[in-house]
Formats: sequence, C-alpha cells, structure tokens
Amino acid sequence: MKRLLPLSVSIFALAVAGCGKESDERPVDGRDFDGVGYSEPVPYTGKVIDGYLRNARVWLDIDGDSQYTPGPLTVELASGTTVTLASGEPTAMSGEDGAFTLEIEALVQDSADAPDIDPRDYPLYALALPGKTVEQLPGGDRPVDSAYMMSATPGVRQVTPLTTLARYRGLAGAASLVSEGAGSSLAEVNLLTDYIRAGDPRAHGYARAFARFMAGQFPEAYNEALAKDAADGTERFLSPRAAYLLGLSLVQNAAEIVAVVDDAASQGGYANVDTDSLVLPEVDLELSDPVLLTRQVVSGQSEYGDLPANRSSLLTTAELSFDYGPDGRLMAIASEGCMTPSMPEIARLINVGGRMADLDVQWLPSVSLSLQSRVAYDDPGVDERLSFDWANRQATFETTTQCQDGLADASEFGGPPEITYSWAMSDGRLEGLAADSALENRTLEPDYTNGTPLFNGYRLMVDGVEQAAISLAGASGECAIDEGSEGASHVVSAQQAYSYAAADAPDGYGSLALEFDTRGDYVRLLRYSFTDPKMSGLDHVSAEGGFDWIMFYPQEGMGHYVAEQPNLIADAYLTDHRSTADCGREFEEVPFAVFGRVSYQYQRLSDYLTELVE
Repeated sequence: MKRLLPLSVSIFALAVAGCGKESDERPVDGRDFDGVGYSEPVPYTGKVIDGYLRNARVWLDIDGDSQYTPGPLTVELASGTTVTLASGEPTAMSGEDGAFTLEIEALVQDSADAPDIDPRDYPLYALALPGKTVEQLPGGDRPVDSAYMMSATPGVRQVTPLTTLARYRGLAGAASLVSEGAGSSLAEVNLLTDYIRAGDPRAHGYARAFARFMAGQFPEAYNEALAKDAADGTERFLSPRAAYLLGLSLVQNAAEIVAVVDDAASQGGYANVDTDSLVLPEVDLELSDPVLLTRQVVSGQSEYGDLPANRSSLLTTAELSFDYGPDGRLMAIASEGCMTPSMPEIARLINVGGRMADLDVQWLPSVSLSLQSRVAYDDPGVDERLSFDWANRQATFETTTQCQDGLADASEFGGPPEITYSWAMSDGRLEGLAADSALENRTLEPDYTNGTPLFNGYRLMVDGVEQAAISLAGASGECAIDEGSEGASHVVSAQQAYSYAAADAPDGYGSLALEFDTRGDYVRLLRYSFTDPKMSGLDHVSAEGGFDWIMFYPQEGMGHYVAEQPNLIADAYLTDHRSTADCGREFEEVPFAVFGRVSYQYQRLSDYLTELVE
C-alpha cells in the first residue's frame, strides 16, 4: 500500500491544455498557472521531447517508485482513507510531435470519501523504447537505439532530458538548478521549455547530449527486456533507488557534458553540433545502492596514560573518511590523525575489485596506538591518505605525521608518496601485493587454502625475509549452540583453527581460532588474534601476549541494522589476546579494559553521492 500526500487543489480546477483550448496556447515551459476553473475533469496532456518522441511510454508516478504500476493500485491518503485505482497509474503512449494524453477520470473521488487526486502533485515519467520509440527529426524519423528514462517535476507536463536534470537537481537538494561548473551556458537555458518549438538550438544540443549519456547508463538487461517484441514499456525493472541514482548521475555529470557541447558548438554553432560524435563521460553506476562504510572514529589513547585502560577513558585519536566513486569502488581513505594501512585488508579489497560492499564484513579494524596520532588529530585537517588507482593496480599512502617511523618527508602533502602499493593478479584474484617505501619493502603473498573472502592465510615478507605466515588449518566448523544462548545477540556458532608462525610470536601463541556467528544470514567474524611488535613495543603499551580484535554488530530491529547487509560491524575493540574458548557459547560482553576502539558509520551510496552534489 502506498501513502499519498494531502491534496489541497481539486481536480476540477485543473488548468490543463485540452479543455476548450489548443495545446499551443499553454505556457511554453509546460506548467499550469492560469487559474482557470473547470466543471469536469479533463485529460492531462503534454509532450515527450528529445527531438519529439513518438511511441514513448508515459505515466504519472503516483506511488513514487519511478516505474509504471498497473492496477489495482491501492494508495493511502494522509487522512488514512484508502483509494484503489483499478487501472493503476494513468499511462499512455506518446503520439505525433511527442504529444500524449493521460485519462485521469479515475483520480476523481467521491467528495464524501476522499479528496480528488491532483495529477499536478506527481511527477511524469517517459520511457524511450529501443527500436520502437521514434525520434522525429528534420531529415526523417529515426528509431531510438537504446532505452532511457526521463522525468519532470510535478506539474511540469513536458518531459525532456532538461526537465530530468531540473527534477533531480531538486531531489538532490542542490542550491541551484545549475552547478558552478556548468556556468553561464546552462544558466541561460530554460530547462522546462519545449526547446524545439522555442527554436533554441543550444537547449536542444544539451538535451540530445544528456539523452545519449542517459542511454549509455541505462541497465543493459532492462534495455534488452524493452527491446523484445512484446515489450511496451510497462515492464518493471528498476528499484526507486536505482532510478534515483540514474538521475543523480546526470546531475553530477551535467557540467562536463555541457562543456563538451559548448566546445563542439564553438566550431560551428549549436545547431550544427553532431551529438552522436561527442566524447561524453563514461560512468559506471552501482544501481543496487549498497550501504557503505563512510567513517570510522578511532580511540587509541587513554587520558590516564597506559594501555590497556578503561574504555570510558579512551580519547579519540583519529577519524577516517572513506571516499567512493559512483560504482561503489573505494577511491581513498583520508585520516585526521594516524591510520595503520593493513595489507591483508587491502588484499581483500583488491579481490573484490575495490567494491567495498562485496566485502560483506567491510574493512576489518586497525588502529595506531602512537601518541603522535592524538597530536595530529588535534591539528585540523587531513594528516594521512590512502588512495587507490584501480585501473593501474596501484595505491599510494601519504602521511604528514610522525606516527609512521619517520616516513613523512614534509608537513604537507605533495611530492612522492611515502608508500606505494602495487599488485599482480592471476585467474581473477590477487597473486601478490607489494608495499615499497624508503624504509623497507613488504610483500604479501595470499594463501587461499581453506580461506574465504572474509579471511585468508598469507605469507608476509620484509626485505625478502619472512616476517610472518598465517595458515588456515581447515574449513570453518559449525557447532551446537549452548542451551539458552540461541536468542543472544552474538553467539560463537563456528570456529576455524589457524596457525601463526613468526619469530616474534609470543609464547603459547600456537593455538588460535577465528570465531564466527553464522546463524541465519550472518557471516560475522567475532574475533581474530594477531601480533604487532611495533605497537606492543610502545612504552605506554603492555601487550606481551599479543592482541585480539573483537567485533560487535547491530541487532535486528535496531536503527542501523541493514537487513540485506547484516554483517556490518558497529564497534570493534582491541584487547589482550585470550586463548581459544568453547564453540557454541554466547559471545562475551563489551570488554572493560581495552587498547583501542573503532566505531563504524555507514551510508547508502545514493545518500553519499547526494552529499557530494550539495
């Protein structure tokens, strides 16, 4: 059931073309504002334009899902009254000169039951069908090669690439209809006009380029479905989030597209721009709109000095922000304070092509316990940055701090990076990861034996000498859950033994096990152990037996629980190492004494990208 907003205007007061007036008498921008009242409902008319588009599917999106919804469609008014539209959303195919007429008699309600549904309160959508929709051009009709979808702000009855830009600029909360980069060119264009009738070649040139860009981003599977003989544009494929991402991508790339058109027009005018030959941005989109890790707050120092310490005494020592492209790939991690780049985590990310959401458990924690991290954090600005160049299989780490054993070559970014990571692939997965710096050369060789995308073994070399080797002893083994623990928020329902070989390994460090909660859809890593001589060797740190990371996840029903991504860490704590405990037990409570804490924050990709527009 869909909920409708309250309506203040009766359908009987519609000021639309087609009621005793010719369509060319309505305002050129397609809006209704003449204030004329009518005694009976009239058709809701408009046009679909790239050039004028004939045989495009048009509908009024009453339920707000960005796809045509057939009947019966039951909606709920703000008053709580339900209304059923037997035929679904008003829809039609556009005709000559892109004109369409939507029959809206079904939107009229008995005044004793509910107010009328005013079509001007809802956006129009238009879908160009490959091989079926025809663009009317001066040289003759041309079938549309690839599908694309357009929309218009409620009340606007001309649906064009420019109205699509205007609508999604508004939905994204942009301060103005044009970005600063689009500048004077787009600012001089009426985005709501029938630019063909108005004789505006500049607007038409922009619209054609926008349409080509939108067609290039349209999902191939949807395009193929619409190209089938029986398809008529009523096929449902996109989620509301996917439709929004498509529109948002147009907003983000509009300035660059406009600049390309302007450059081409400088050679012979906008009327002579061959939009088919323009080199437009090619942008991959992750239309599933995953929830992504966007921020970590790291606490790794006690106000009382030594570690471990009461977790309530911990001070924030770093804040990390994670930056993404529209395809959901991680592009960079910027840190106020110090971070500790983890080669095993970089390796995991490489194996999913940089797409953080595919990690399931996103970015296992790390922390710098150096006292210099708090010093850097207190000084405003980014102190360290890890950047990824996926096309060239390379990443770079830059630092301006004293946390990294004197790696920083300056107090500001610039010049060669302090660490350069490079990697080689074999059969679609990581073969080796190298980290080169002025101090040392590190190489990580993955060991996939008994591994999973969440945790693999590896061999770590430093200047050609093996420093550590982790090997998974066998597959993860599930166990019976202790009586009375079935409903606990965290239960150790599976363990996987592994060995850790290193010259600096503490005594008794040979019997290790990963601990998991694998109930239902969970694949939650709860605990893993490691050593770090540099960290444990700090004067204020007492960790002779090594460290454990223990992780906690949101419970189902909590505000930050994501049903389709239940394995997102909420908080992680760095503790003393403890020996392996029984499988099947309820996982322990949040520890009292810790070395550090990492708190995770997430956003939908669409929300993250929207903030970039704002």
